[in-house]
Amino acid sequence: MNNIKNATKYLFSAFFVLIALSLSACFSGSNNSKTTTDEPVVIAALSVTSSAPADAQTGIGTNSKVVAVFNKDVKSETVNETSFTLQGAGETSVVGVVSYDSATTTASLKPSSNLSSMTVYTATLTTDVEDEAGDSLVEEVVWTFTTGELADTSAPALDVAGTTPKDADTGVLRNVKLNIVFTEAVDPVSISAQSIALKTDDTASTVVAGELSFINPTTVVFSPDADLAGDTLYRLTLSDAITDLAGNTLAVTTLGFKTGLKASSSPLAVDLGTAGNYVLLAKTGISTTGTTDILGDIAVSPVDSTALTGFNETLDASGTFATSALITGKLFAANMSPDTPAILTTAVSNMETAYTDAAGRTLPDFTELGAGEIGGLTLDPGLYKWGTGVLVTSDVTLNGSSTDVWIFQIAEGLKLQDGKSIILAGGALPQNIFWQVAEDVTLQAGTTFNGIILGKTAVNMNTGAVFNGRALVQTAVTLIANDVNQPSE
Repeated sequence: MNNIKNATKYLFSAFFVLIALSLSACFSGSNNSKTTTDEPVVIAALSVTSSAPADAQTGIGTNSKVVAVFNKDVKSETVNETSFTLQGAGETSVVGVVSYDSATTTASLKPSSNLSSMTVYTATLTTDVEDEAGDSLVEEVVWTFTTGELADTSAPALDVAGTTPKDADTGVLRNVKLNIVFTEAVDPVSISAQSIALKTDDTASTVVAGELSFINPTTVVFSPDADLAGDTLYRLTLSDAITDLAGNTLAVTTLGFKTGLKASSSPLAVDLGTAGNYVLLAKTGISTTGTTDILGDIAVSPVDSTALTGFNETLDASGTFATSALITGKLFAANMSPDTPAILTTAVSNMETAYTDAAGRTLPDFTELGAGEIGGLTLDPGLYKWGTGVLVTSDVTLNGSSTDVWIFQIAEGLKLQDGKSIILAGGALPQNIFWQVAEDVTLQAGTTFNGIILGKTAVNMNTGAVFNGRALVQTAVTLIANDVNQPSE
């Protein structure tokens, strides 16, 4: 996925949850409370979510155009030859036509002549680019790529492995969203209702109405406006109007699938068992530096209290828990009182069972969405699966009701870039969002995260990150001056 250098910094307001509750038996009997009167406010900054050619990509055809995808619509007049430039090493700026396509929120730069071969090119978007509210990129977005020896003459094709549903699939959910993946970046202006059409397998049928979302230069999602008919053959047709960035034409491509009788609904929530009594639960340690502020109980097991570092905790006279000025709640470890080790052993077991449950859910609604780059997307409730890591380079919105559930199955790591946020809309609640992550979770400085992390390895929260949910991990949690809030269930 793209690694846009000097990514836009985030203008955000701290996200707090309005909480006025007494911690009771559900959270091991703490009598303290923490309140705030701030309403949740998260402002999505204008940013670039992906580009083509991608940063550091090599072997690019000399006849390629350059595109950048924004996380929201921008003012077309701010995307011009001054704000979007391309320059080869040791050369003057490339002369070309700069344009903006609102339907796909993409800027394009088409050189007037072929680029030089075997040359490093630097693309730049300046802070002159503004969204419709008048907010600009906070700093320049810069990325590089290297051309090959020749022009690109190879036609793009459908990536059959990444596209879902697949050809000849049966029992497809009636509310399916089609995830269309290409073998290379395609020209955003070639993606339209005329170039991508879904119909029943009948030449006389009408095209299914729906919305096309240009996720990144290789991925398009088609969302039908209404559930498809049950037990019906459908055919997706990609026309030869679709081209790659060099203008090579896609051969007309079709795939067919048959719906079943069911439509997906929110998956069942993951049962956390007694692991849900803790805002942070880890097997090898929890550490903090700086002014961390935690609402909820934390625990480590099977390690002892020496694995709780930076809290300057005081053991209670009962010996069953400790307290700290950094925590509105209690600290527990496996060497506290005769009963605590058994309680924590059960909680850790429940945590591991919850991880296995989340990882084992089948029939995902989305597979490999955005090739792991989900920045800028609005995600409906459902089950999402990636065989890679997931990167958030601009704000992601989870839109649903207070009873809707999201489960994210991530085979590698999860990372939020500086200042980026997981935003909840429509009444969605962090306790109904489950992030099952097989490798490290990294929340960069100033990020805001919502949901339950079920982690196989570590969770690292960098300076100023705000965490609303629970981190239940099978190694360690590292904090640096963070606000950590358990869900107000």
